[in-house]
Parts: sequence; C-alpha cells; structure tokens
Amino acid sequence: MPYRDFAVEYPPAAIAAFLVPAFFGDYAGAFAWQMAVCGVALVAVVTAIRAEAGFYVACAPVLAGSLILSRFDLWPALLTVSALAALLAGRHRLGWGFLGAAVAAKLWPFVLVPLALVWSYRAGRARAALVGLAVALVVFVPFALIAPGGLWHSVSGQGSRPLQIESLGASILTVLGHPRVITTHGSQNVAGHGALAAVFGTLQLVVLVALWVGFARGPATAPRLLRYSAASVAAFVAFGKVLSPQFLLWLIPLVPLVRGRRGLVATGLLTLALVLTQVWFPAAYFDYVATFRHAGVVLARDLTLVALVVVLAWPDEQVAHPGTMSQSQ
Repeated sequence: MPYRDFAVEYPPAAIAAFLVPAFFGDYAGAFAWQMAVCGVALVAVVTAIRAEAGFYVACAPVLAGSLILSRFDLWPALLTVSALAALLAGRHRLGWGFLGAAVAAKLWPFVLVPLALVWSYRAGRARAALVGLAVALVVFVPFALIAPGGLWHSVSGQGSRPLQIESLGASILTVLGHPRVITTHGSQNVAGHGALAAVFGTLQLVVLVALWVGFARGPATAPRLLRYSAASVAAFVAFGKVLSPQFLLWLIPLVPLVRGRRGLVATGLLTLALVLTQVWFPAAYFDYVATFRHAGVVLARDLTLVALVVVLAWPDEQVAHPGTMSQSQ
C-alpha cells in the first residue's frame, strides 16, 4: 500500500501514471508510450485554445530533450491545461474537476486556484469550486485514512527541502564559491544556507500573491487568465528552492498561450531556458554537481526564467474595470 508500506514522493493521483506501465513487460518503454499519449492529448487541448501554441507544444520533444518521456510531468500538465480549457469554455464544474485532479497529481497546479476562483466568481459560478475540492478529497482521503503519516510526510517533505543544486539560489552560490553538496530528498542539494532558502521561499510567496491580487484587480478576460496562469507557474518555478529540469515541462503548454508581442517575447525566453538546460542535462549533470562546471550556464537559465516572470507579470498599459468580461487584452 502506497504511503504505508513504501514511501511515495508525490500526491496520490500521481500513482496512476506509475501503475499503468506495471501491467506491461517493459516498464520503461510502456511509461514512455504513456507519456507520449499524454503529450499528444496535450497538443490537442492546447490547440483547441490557440492553434499556434499547439504547434509549439508539438515541438516540445526537441526543446526539452529525453526527459519529456522519462518523467510523469506531462500528466499533471495535461490535467491543468484541460482545466483552463474548460474554464475558458464556461464549463466551470468540469474545469474545477480537472484542476482538483491536477493538484492531486502534483501540487504545483495549486498556484492557479486563486485565479480560477476569481474567474468563476466573476461568472457567478463560484460554487463550482466545490467540485474541485470534492475531486481532491476523493483522491486524498482514502490514503489519509490508511496511512496518514506517510501521506503527510510526502507533502510536508517538499516544504522542508534545502536548495536544490539547479535552483536560482544554489546557482548563485555555485558561481560565487564552492558550497558543499549533499544528496537528500532524492536530489543533490547545497548544504546549509537555510537563510538563503528562506529568502527565496518568501520571495516566491510574495510574487505569487502579487500576481493573484493583480489578476483580481483587473478584468476577468481570457487573455489575462492565460497570462496570469503562465506567470504564476513561472514564478513558482523560478523562485522555488527546487528547480529540476522537468519543471520546465509545466511551462511548455502555458507560455505560448499568451498572445501578442508579450507572448512572442515570453515564448522566446522559455525556448532559451529549455536550450540552456540541455547544455548540462542530462549528460553533464553530475559533472556540474561535482565540479560546478557550467555553473554560469545554470545561473543564466535561472535568470532567463526570472526575466520570463517579469515579462508575463508586467502590467498592461490600460486596465479595464474589474467587472468587465470582455475578451480584450
């Protein structure tokens, strides 16, 4: 039984992505095919929102490299974008159902919950959020009853992690000095520097709250929902204590949904971040861990993600009345 008989790093809905390939002889091959199916579905959902963005997502294997089929992140990404597509189409209960499942698969989609609450409230459908809560409870509660300690450890363990070696805070340290590297929480991390980790944790929260408030103070339009969704996820990635390469997969279906010149610049920055990541991952990852080779490239990638947040979060020149529901940008 997960969480009781063995530790699971991720929330319960992630288990579905790990369980299905177990019924096939070649687990790695079956898992890759499963992620390929999620990728095709992701292209279809993104294309339904914006055709040009679907083409960009279809190019994701070239941009992201081999990790796209060896990590399960396309599964929560598919659920998240499906939630946005349903909300944009006015199907609030379906959208909240997808969003609840996405949070139950990997916690990061929670950063979209405040935006979705504003969107549904403005449409007079705030009660639809109860569907998302119900879906999350259906997934979490059985494991909470069977193995409360194990489930709590899987969630709380994410908050207690030190600076992962590729995070913005750690990359600054590896460029400026030679910090001690330890292996904990299933990753390579910088030892000590708890104060710096706390600073970035606080910065991450402050930026997210500012984005949520900024969206709530403006008009509830489709372009703003998509832009603030991409900005919130980008801020969560850029300023977090952990920045594994697969985290960029979360941004691939969101950033190209942003329209106009802002969207072109943001998509260019995301592309640059993906290309820079392939300089050291996966081939030279442990070389970086051992000798800090490519530390400058890692820092450049992280700063590119910070620039992406700035571009997405920069206020519009004209802001309409908060009560309007027009589709203008």
